[in-house]
Amino acid sequence: MRSDEIKQGMARAPHRALLKALGLTNKEIAKPFIGIANSYTTIVPGHIHLRTIAEAVKEGIANAGGTSFEFNTIAVCDGIAMGHEGMRYSLPSRELIADSVEIMVQAHRLDGIVLISNCDKVTPGMLMAAARLDIPAISITGGAMASGKLDGEKVGVNNVFEGMGRVFANKITSEELTRLEDVACPGCGSCNGLFTANTMACLTEALGMSLPYCATALAASAAKLRIAKETGEMIVGLVSSNVRPSQILTKEAFENAIAMDMALGGSTNSVLHLSAIAREAGITLPLSVFDEMSRRVPHLCNMVPSGPFDMEDLDLAGGLPALEKELKPFLHFDALTVTSKTVGENIKNARVLNANVIHPLASPVHAGGGIAILTGNLAPKGAVVKTVAVSPKMLKHTGPARVFDSENEAVAAMMDRKIEPGDVLVIRYEGPKGGPGMPEMLVPTATIAGMGLSESVALITDGRFSGATRGPCVGHVAPEAAMGGPIAIIENGDKITVDISNRKLSVDLSEKEIEKRIAAWKPKKQKVTKGYLSRYSPTPMD
Repeated sequence: MRSDEIKQGMARAPHRALLKALGLTNKEIAKPFIGIANSYTTIVPGHIHLRTIAEAVKEGIANAGGTSFEFNTIAVCDGIAMGHEGMRYSLPSRELIADSVEIMVQAHRLDGIVLISNCDKVTPGMLMAAARLDIPAISITGGAMASGKLDGEKVGVNNVFEGMGRVFANKITSEELTRLEDVACPGCGSCNGLFTANTMACLTEALGMSLPYCATALAASAAKLRIAKETGEMIVGLVSSNVRPSQILTKEAFENAIAMDMALGGSTNSVLHLSAIAREAGITLPLSVFDEMSRRVPHLCNMVPSGPFDMEDLDLAGGLPALEKELKPFLHFDALTVTSKTVGENIKNARVLNANVIHPLASPVHAGGGIAILTGNLAPKGAVVKTVAVSPKMLKHTGPARVFDSENEAVAAMMDRKIEPGDVLVIRYEGPKGGPGMPEMLVPTATIAGMGLSESVALITDGRFSGATRGPCVGHVAPEAAMGGPIAIIENGDKITVDISNRKLSVDLSEKEIEKRIAAWKPKKQKVTKGYLSRYSPTPMD
């Protein structure tokens, strides 16, 4: 065992003395050492219950003959961080989480690791660490909260964000918005729809890194606690048989995850996260893979925010195993998972229990998958759009650019009702380096939706979007403005075309005019010069 490096032989007597200071017996020291990386915190509703899940994991580890050690990582709630300076810290937190897990595992020579996560950047950050460390590892995601209820209708936090836009448009009163905010988030867990947290929970299961049915079991359910105990038992077995992430996180596993993402209609953030996890696993995932899969795999689950069904509905319909069984022609059923069995073996008894939630292949929600990659003279290196959240009326849209150099400027213009039907909002200098931190744009996208402009206004940005975003919103435009990409030289009134069906994002300017403007462009002064974010804010010359 790896842990023998800190507990075997006379030279390790001081190490054993320190372990005994924890109250460990010689018998416990002799067992496999299993780390539990827990992102429990009392400020994030998706994580406030993770201490309970950790206790169930510990029981499972003890049942299987292991000794557990728990440590914490940070966790950012994207909803609370949204729309202000705090959102710039969200995506960079992913790397910090991966690094912290690596440090704890390597410093203490743990034999295996259980990763307890839930929110947007925590789950991929922990999976990045698992791929990097390549010791036996298993993930358990914390589960979704139940939907809220208002006047007999299901609601969630996305309805509150869009409610702000409805207030601006005088469609509801501030008192009605308060009624909504009081019931939208009824308890612990990740937000109720297929936003980024739940997208990544589903993709973790699709990758084979969590137990079957883990992704959809609700946060406060007994099923989640049973899965937690089974997860604890399973990690000891993985250590015994030395089944490692490199055997699970294969090219075929990532193709499975992308196919599932397309069928689910998940968050565009999945492109960022799957690519980062794959890189740690030594696998390249070019944008072309996502687009090719989108053209082949149909959209089968009409989930919130683009449809009516929440995570509980997906769970009751048979969960991810039922969807995997429906997607058999597109999946690698021989891919290994943390159960030490293949995908096919795991789901042999699964079945779809509600065809309204998990459509059959013969009758998909949409013929194509949930995400498309656009290119063109405005995005030479690509851009991403969630196709299933776009009205058919907006699959192709041409309009005049309304240019803003920050999210706040754009939101202020919306509040002042300066955005007209037909416009194309351009929000730039919000990319990975320009932001810095590549913040999400849920406030402007939700405001557009709440004001009733989703079928007449498009938005493009070098930033990114929340999984709760819906409408013709194109993100990740690359190269970003801070690095002199074409988005930096767009001027008010330039005609921009978003053509999702033909995968094009272009501005009606000649190549000569674009070159002229880029030659005259000058980089902006760095927004951040100290602190954590300064690491993500080099000048273009760097």
